[in-house]
Amino acid sequence: MEYAIIAAGQGSRLVADGVETSKPLLPLNGVAMIDRLIAIFLDNNAESISIIINEEMVDVRTHLENLKLPVPLHLLIKTTPDSLHSFYELASLIPNRQKLCLTTIDPIFSPLEFSAYIRSFESDEKHDALMAVTDYIDDEKPLYVKTNDDLTITDFLDESYEGFRYVSGGVYCLNSKVISLLQTAIESGVSRMRNFQRQIVYSGLKVHAYPFSKIIDVDHASDILKAELFLKRVENK
Repeated sequence: MEYAIIAAGQGSRLVADGVETSKPLLPLNGVAMIDRLIAIFLDNNAESISIIINEEMVDVRTHLENLKLPVPLHLLIKTTPDSLHSFYELASLIPNRQKLCLTTIDPIFSPLEFSAYIRSFESDEKHDALMAVTDYIDDEKPLYVKTNDDLTITDFLDESYEGFRYVSGGVYCLNSKVISLLQTAIESGVSRMRNFQRQIVYSGLKVHAYPFSKIIDVDHASDILKAELFLKRVENK
C-alpha cells in the first residue's frame, strides 16, 4: 500500500489562536502529528510514504529529512493554492498508483479503525474509492456525504440535508482510476479536494463510504486537548 500526506496548508486558524508550532510538528501527547501518521502507515503495510509541505515549512523539512524510515520517503516542497493542487503535485512522486491511501495532516482517528479500513480496501476489488466518513461532526464547514442504504456514495454536499448520516473524514483510499482523473480535474479548473470528490462520483466510478466512530480535525487550539483525550482513550484499548 502506498501512502501520501497533504501537509502544505498554512494552519492559519491555529496561528490565529496563538499556536506557533507548524501544524505537522504539533505534538499530541508528545508525538508530532506527522510522526503519528507515519507510524500508523508503517504499521499498515506501507511500501512508501509521499508528503507535500509548503516552502515556508523549513522546520518541517528539516524534521522529515532527518527521519530514518524502513521504506522510501518522498518529500515535495511546494506551495500550492489548495489541497487538490497539492495532491496533483504529489501524485507524480507516488511509485505505484494501483492503491493509495491519502490523508491531510488534520484527521485524528483510532489506529485500530484505520487498520480495519486499510484491510478492507486492500481486499476490495469492487470499489474505486473507499472514503472514510464519520457521524461525529467536528468541523466548521463539514462536507456532507450522501449515501444509499448500502453506503454507496452518490454525492458530496456543502450543506446538511434531512436524514444525512455522515460527513467526510479527510482520509481517502483511491485506486488508479481515481488518480487518473487528476489531470482532467486540474485542467478544467477544479479546486479543493471536496470538488474533486464530487467529480469522482459524477464520473461514474464506484465510491463507497467506510464509517469511523470518530474523526477529529485539529484546526484550532481548543482541538488539541480534545484530540489528546481521544487518543489516550483509543490507544489504551
